[in-house]
Amino acid sequence: MYNVMIVEDSKPILRNIRTLLSSLELPVQVVATATNGEEALELIRQQPVDLVLTDIRMPKMDGLTLIEQAKQLRPRLLFILISGYNDFEYTRKAINLQVFDYLLKPIERKQLAEVMDRAIERLHSRIPSEAELFREIVEPGFYEELQLGDQFRHYGKLLILIRRQPFTVGRERWSPEELQRRLGELFSPHLCWVFPTQMASQFLVLVQKMAMEPYSSVYECFESVRRTLEAEGLPVSVGGQLQSGDPDRLPELYHRVSGILDKEQRIHCGVVIDTEISHGLGGSDSPDLDRVTVAAFNELIQGRGKEQFLLKLNEQLAKWAVDNFRLTELERFVALMVDAFSQAWNDQGTGHRLELEATSRRLLEADSFEKFCLGFQEWAKQSFEQVQAQNRKSGEELFRQIEEYVRLNLYSYLSLADVALKFHVSPSYVSRVMKKYTQSTFVQYYTGLKIKEACRLMACKPEMRMKEVSDALSFSDQHYFSKVFKEYTGYSPTDYKERCPPNNSDSSS
Repeated sequence: MYNVMIVEDSKPILRNIRTLLSSLELPVQVVATATNGEEALELIRQQPVDLVLTDIRMPKMDGLTLIEQAKQLRPRLLFILISGYNDFEYTRKAINLQVFDYLLKPIERKQLAEVMDRAIERLHSRIPSEAELFREIVEPGFYEELQLGDQFRHYGKLLILIRRQPFTVGRERWSPEELQRRLGELFSPHLCWVFPTQMASQFLVLVQKMAMEPYSSVYECFESVRRTLEAEGLPVSVGGQLQSGDPDRLPELYHRVSGILDKEQRIHCGVVIDTEISHGLGGSDSPDLDRVTVAAFNELIQGRGKEQFLLKLNEQLAKWAVDNFRLTELERFVALMVDAFSQAWNDQGTGHRLELEATSRRLLEADSFEKFCLGFQEWAKQSFEQVQAQNRKSGEELFRQIEEYVRLNLYSYLSLADVALKFHVSPSYVSRVMKKYTQSTFVQYYTGLKIKEACRLMACKPEMRMKEVSDALSFSDQHYFSKVFKEYTGYSPTDYKERCPPNNSDSSS
């Protein structure tokens, strides 16, 4: 059944059109009438309409202006223009507005039947495309069997997303059939449709707008949904809004509402959001994950501070057990820890990281926050042990790589932090590796290599002045170079040059 609106300022003509439509026994129903364009436009905003029959000449707002403005609200709305023989210029303009057809006054039954038959054929041809709107939203298996009847096209423009709360039990009860039964009872006698989406924990619900009548606001309606499901052991977050404008924008609206729920869903209590008037709860006392906290955890991982990390993690999880923390922030923290452990492992491929990601995702599926905390602490402990075991095997290899790297950069300036950044480890870890394999600090080792290179230059290129040698090896100034040179060789650069015979070979000493 298709919804029709008649817009005509002459009441006798309006009654005649209505009577003729009823006599044709077509799958249409007149759901609204208006006597001018302004009134019609407001009605179009308020309720679903498929086809509008409108006069051209009317007070306040004429038919062409109505068509132009209504098309902005609903581009797919069909218009049939009612005109007189002397309205040819208006009719020509209507063609530019993509009016479906027009009727000449006085309207005859045969003429109306022919135009309406073509209009209904056009509306029928759109039904498959309505199902297409769900292709990128609903679960693929459900989409393959999706069938939308005539009643569905007038679902009333109330869109609701229902998302299961994290860390809850009873997942086996989360099915379209279960939700359809519960919500069908809540919204009865009005129709509602439940669709499983491509996000396993989320369902799309479309409800006839008339179901809003018992509620003072959309928020109150959504809160009723949340409480009803929670009473049945199905804790949820609920978001959505009255669907306005073009029905073709359903995917856009779905993704917008879903994105807002992504930002606002909490780890403990469910949220309720009318996304048309609010993008979030506002004034929440739930803190976001700050950079200082993340940096502290990263530093402990890079510095191999296992015990300190586990103590700090236990403290942080205890805080989140009290705060109604955002789920996205918790997921972000877990992802950042995956990244930090992956870097500490110094994995050149993706195998270890993929394993970390898979195990961490399973933690977020725990049926209580307490179980998540225990699992996450054990996961972090095992990740530390893996990193430590890998480092014990690869410490010598890391030293070899550092040694090669610094030898290639004798004519540059490298700091301990530069080397740590290059090899994705902490500065303290570089220091421990250098101490183990050279019995000296990184600075001592690197400076010693530079002084050794300076000695080679003096022997191979005796014509170089001391300042040139100092500058080439990136010492801050010649005086500092001379001081360091004497500390390492026991001679000033000048004395060393006098004592060492020239060597014209460029080979290393």
